Amino acid sequence: MLTANKLMPQGRGLAPVLLKRAATIELDWDVRQKSRFDATDSQGRQIGIFLARGTAVRGGDVLVAEDGSLIRVIAAPQPVLRITHCTAHGTPFDLTRAAYHLGNRHVPIELKPDHLKIEPDHVLADMLRSMHLIVVAVEEAFEPEGGAYGSHEHGHGSHDHHGHDHSHDHGHSHAKGPKPLVLAPELLDDHDHA
Repeated sequence: MLTANKLMPQGRGLAPVLLKRAATIELDWDVRQKSRFDATDSQGRQIGIFLARGTAVRGGDVLVAEDGSLIRVIAAPQPVLRITHCTAHGTPFDLTRAAYHLGNRHVPIELKPDHLKIEPDHVLADMLRSMHLIVVAVEEAFEPEGGAYGSHEHGHGSHDHHGHDHSHDHGHSHAKGPKPLVLAPELLDDHDHA
């Protein structure tokens, strides 16, 4: 069995031609959230994946095998619940409320601008429907958020991935302590002058 213990997030740094030639493995979220698992790639090779504990593999990531070969990961379609707001009885803000309630329950959730996705759960589906949301069972790839403290981001987010360096300095310091209150003389009434 061939082993792979290196992960290249989204294949960053690899030439497109290498990504195109790479073998692939199609895995659902239940497998990709494990740091150790076995899989069979598109070339029929048995691969033992041994990554650092807590590492989640995302669709588009590339695994590097011990022989130097590359294996591109594809997020496999799997049963999920697709959650959208009801245009007749609700607003898009209902999705924000749903994300809040699901987050409070520590439910893995994929956030999209116009919908949410979670793994199937009839209790949560009923709760969401009671919030006037539309819940539909579908088969789609599932890429839940990694969380604020996740070590492996995917494709988009609050990180700068737009290909150039720039400073986030905005020209002033953030010294600790209260700032003095300065009132303009015209804001003082006659009783405040000493």
